[in-house]
Amino acid sequence: MRSGAKVAVVGGVFVLVAGGIGYGAYSMVGGDDGGGGGTDTKSTSQEVKTGPLGEAEITGTSKDFFTAWAAGDATSASALTNNESAAAPLLAGFAEDAHVSKAVITPGPAVGTKVPFTVEATVSYEGKSKPWSYASELTVVRGVTTGKALVDWAPSVVHPQLTEGATLRTGESSTPQIEAVDRNGRTLTKEKYPSLGPILETLRTKYGSEVGGTPGIETWIESADGKAPDKTLLTLAKGKPGKLRTTLDADAQAAAEGAVKKFGQASVVAVKPSTGAIRAVANNPVTEFNVALQGKQAPGSTLKIMTAAMLIEKGLATANGATECPKDVMYQGNSFHNLDHFALPDGSTFTQSFAKSCNTAFIKLIDDTKDDAALAKEARDVFGIGLDWKTGVVTADGSVPEEAGGVAAAQYIGQGTVQMNVLNMASITATARNGTFRQPVIVPQSLDNRQLATASRSLPAQVSQQVTQMMRATAAWGTGRDAMASVGGDKGAKTGSAEVDGQGTSNSWFTGFSNDLAAAAVVQSGGHGGDAAGPVVADVLRAGG
Repeated sequence: MRSGAKVAVVGGVFVLVAGGIGYGAYSMVGGDDGGGGGTDTKSTSQEVKTGPLGEAEITGTSKDFFTAWAAGDATSASALTNNESAAAPLLAGFAEDAHVSKAVITPGPAVGTKVPFTVEATVSYEGKSKPWSYASELTVVRGVTTGKALVDWAPSVVHPQLTEGATLRTGESSTPQIEAVDRNGRTLTKEKYPSLGPILETLRTKYGSEVGGTPGIETWIESADGKAPDKTLLTLAKGKPGKLRTTLDADAQAAAEGAVKKFGQASVVAVKPSTGAIRAVANNPVTEFNVALQGKQAPGSTLKIMTAAMLIEKGLATANGATECPKDVMYQGNSFHNLDHFALPDGSTFTQSFAKSCNTAFIKLIDDTKDDAALAKEARDVFGIGLDWKTGVVTADGSVPEEAGGVAAAQYIGQGTVQMNVLNMASITATARNGTFRQPVIVPQSLDNRQLATASRSLPAQVSQQVTQMMRATAAWGTGRDAMASVGGDKGAKTGSAEVDGQGTSNSWFTGFSNDLAAAAVVQSGGHGGDAAGPVVADVLRAGG
């Protein structure tokens, strides 16, 4: 403990008051139970304790740790952990780097070996001060070599969002703040649109210095490699934010936020087919990994949009031409079947097979392509998949690898090695609708003159028209009918469900368009495409279409 610190008992509450520099206070309901102390480096007792920790050990160790931490004594606090060398710099940095000038740490009742606590702190930097509060927890374990009760060290002990190698900093922000606005000038904030939080941080890091802002004074988390955007935790003094216009639409974004919250795990993206402008991005839950933009999953039958375009382009099918749809089919030793093994009558059209999501109709045409890599080429050359998109934020741009045999067959129906996210599927729908790939963007290209991806060719007009016709049929009377019933305008859709190893229920996929807006959604373990993901897409299309 630092010199001058003292402990007083006030009404049964232990209060640590640090003298001299005025740093730290620690309160804890209860008395001194002892039981803590020591680092897990060597034994000071001939008999090493084993077995489960007692309540007194858990309470005593956590009390001693909180007392030392609140007093600004990083050396003593880190010695009470099972990783002293890793704990010491973060605990010291709480005062030295984060500039915490005062901290009141209050533990709650232990739950087993876990001790939750709250931190009420004051951060001070160059004459600016601001209160800062948050909750975290620690776990007490028995030291492997000493047998003593020790805090199981993790960066999240200091702050719940700290990860390995990251540090807390307070100072002048590395990039100015931004005021992000939608296409109509309406302000976009993470408080109103939670899914945009990580996106706005990335846009600030990338474009903050280019849009005329001035830096403020902040407390932030600095990543280990310095590549990830800083995560602002507290603003002591605001700088002048620069205005950054995005392609987003506040109405579509609000609808997207509300739609994904109806499910435990869901993502949706909307884009404008004629320009590639991203109108909405939403995820539930919201995490640093943006599933909507960076996810890589099999999209199921929604990929039949691309497969149908390729088959029509090669002259192997037409929207109104007859196509076989048996209940199951074999291809190179692999069996494929339709949902519930349904079949369509002889003479059914390709549109009917598409609208009813007949897998076997697509599989039966593989041999006729005379090229196992035909779908991979269509994905790259026409739909722009895998061309290193420069959207303005980090994205995964889809993948349809060149395959052969049964793996290639699975790709035709969006399974196997195909990897997509909802941004990719919204773009595929937009390309089918528009006829030409327009690389999605979330900020205008004019902002930084970055090079956008371009596909080597467009869909022939008659192919785009036929695929669009089949999507209209899906929305009117096919598997997308119920979900799209409330959507107006010129509309089309495609449903999908994708099986995932180890997952009892398939993922629900759905993509559709209304006028000049395309959207795609996935609901994890949502089942059939129209049941879960369909209503998510419909909500967004109604708001922004």
